[in-house]
Amino acid sequence: MDENQEELEQHFQQLRTELHQNQLQDFREHFLDLHVYDQGQFYQGLSADERHLVYAYLSPDELADMFDVIEEDDEHVEEYLTEMRPRYAAEMLSQMYTDNAVDLLNELDKKLVPQFLSYMDSEHANEIRELLHYEDETAGSLMTTEYVSIVANQTMRSAMYVLKSEAELAETIYYTYVVNNDNQLVGVISLRDLIINDEDAMVADVMSERVISVHVGDDQEDVAQTFRDYDFLALPVTDYEDHLLGIVTVDDIIDVIDDEAASDYSGLAGVNVEEISENPLKAASRRLPWLITLLFLGMTTATLINHYEALVSKASILAVFISLITGTAGNAGTQSLAVAVRRLAISDDEDKSFGQLILSEILTGLVTGLVTGVTIFVIVGIWKSNFILGFVIGTAMMAAITVANLAGSFIPMLMEKLGFDPAVASGPFITTLSDLTSVLIYFNIASMFMDRFIN
Repeated sequence: MDENQEELEQHFQQLRTELHQNQLQDFREHFLDLHVYDQGQFYQGLSADERHLVYAYLSPDELADMFDVIEEDDEHVEEYLTEMRPRYAAEMLSQMYTDNAVDLLNELDKKLVPQFLSYMDSEHANEIRELLHYEDETAGSLMTTEYVSIVANQTMRSAMYVLKSEAELAETIYYTYVVNNDNQLVGVISLRDLIINDEDAMVADVMSERVISVHVGDDQEDVAQTFRDYDFLALPVTDYEDHLLGIVTVDDIIDVIDDEAASDYSGLAGVNVEEISENPLKAASRRLPWLITLLFLGMTTATLINHYEALVSKASILAVFISLITGTAGNAGTQSLAVAVRRLAISDDEDKSFGQLILSEILTGLVTGLVTGVTIFVIVGIWKSNFILGFVIGTAMMAAITVANLAGSFIPMLMEKLGFDPAVASGPFITTLSDLTSVLIYFNIASMFMDRFIN
């Protein structure tokens, strides 16, 4: 534990002491002095009884800043909100940024949401209801309605006045969006533009009319890609008629990137890596479905090996290299899968056709297979003093790697074409499939050269 972490732990212990000893003023002073992230870390480490003391010591407004940084996927979010008095929780949600409040409400039982909304003032409740209607994992579900907008036919002085008056409630002030009388997005002005330009200049003369925006129904991965391409801190969200509906900020996109990375990794691993449980039974119940499914696929491989039992009995040396070929092919398939999923995620190859990408992967598989095959050919030939056997192993290795490489790229690409998440083409599945094809290739090639390498 580094010095800063140790100091923070001591601060947390002091806060607990003040909490239990009813030192109201000291607790409030020391808690509110913390960064909101550290406040959240302290809060999430408390027991239910301790949290109830926190609710008594802090106002909903003071707790709202902390809940803005608490992850909505925290498994205890529903417990936190339902243990508060409904009016207290509703007031806290009203003081949060709208998009963050919506994220928390989406984690609750749908029957509980109207209860919290009923305690809010109509303006906040309507804003939250509007965002709750957007489909999950879209720009609409990510956006916030707390932004600053101005009109083109005003001066920079008046624009700065609007910014100052609305800055406290806005989630970001680095961009000010320009709309027309129909609330259609027509331009954008950065904070820098507002500061350096003459106060009497017109907004229409300073604003940039080339505004990059996202549609309210765009998938969150596409929104993240736009942030990645343009390095923005926020992006406006519009409907089909270019009406400005809200903005997506970079902090939400960081969460999206993290979620998408975890989703892809879960798919590649064949298990949800975010569901971490210390209970062995719960952990096993989440992993078993994939393992049982792959077990049956693996039985197909075992049945295939059994089919070639007579071949192995004639040349037992073949059994030595089964795991070598299947393992190497499986590794190649997993590499190809990871590259394919990443390629599809960043969408850098949109200009390439499906056929071009597959051809590229076949050539890649042939090159890696050829080099690996020649290497094992030389090793086995020298080791066993039998270059015919080395040729069989090398040829089988090259063919198995090529096929595995093709499968690792073709399957996620095909799934993406069919509208499925390509990440669900998991590594264990590709590895098991590679085992099956590798065994089939290996024994068929071996049977063709049987008479030549048996001494």
